Amino acid sequence: MRIYLNRFLNIPPATIPKKSINDKANNLDTILRELPDLLDKQQRVKETGELVVDYLYGGGRSDRLASMLVKLLLREDRNFHSIQMIEGAYRQYSLLENDNNDGNNAARVNILLAASRYLAAHSPTMRSQGRTYQIANQLHHGEQLFEEKIT
Repeated sequence: MRIYLNRFLNIPPATIPKKSINDKANNLDTILRELPDLLDKQQRVKETGELVVDYLYGGGRSDRLASMLVKLLLREDRNFHSIQMIEGAYRQYSLLENDNNDGNNAARVNILLAASRYLAAHSPTMRSQGRTYQIANQLHHGEQLFEEKIT
C-alpha cells in the first residue's frame, strides 16, 4: 500500500494556468468549439485546462461552459462516478457563485478547471454507449436489428 500511495500521491501537482493575454481569449466561441477536438485525443489535460481558464477569465459564461462539458461527458462511456464528479463540481461552483464574495472568482474558476481536467484525463473512451442506446431505442420501437436473408 505504501508503494501505491508514494507512486500516485508524490507526483508534482498540476500547475494552475495563468490568465491568458492572447487573441484566443477574445473569441470565446472558438474556445468552446476547440474543446471537443481536444478531448478526442488522449492526455490533453494541460491544454484543456488552459482553454477553460482562458474562457472563464475572458468573460465566458459558465452556463455555456457547463453545457459543453456535460455534452462532452455524455459522449463518453461514462460511469456513475464521472457524472457525480461533474455534478458535484457545478454544485460547488454554484454555491460559491451565490456567496457574493468577489474573492471567490479564482476559487470558482479552479473548480471548473478541475472538472475539465478530470474529463480530459478520462477521454476519449471507446464511446460505445451511444450504440447501446441506439439499439435499445430501435428495439423499443419494434424495429429489427438484423434481417436474415433467405436464399
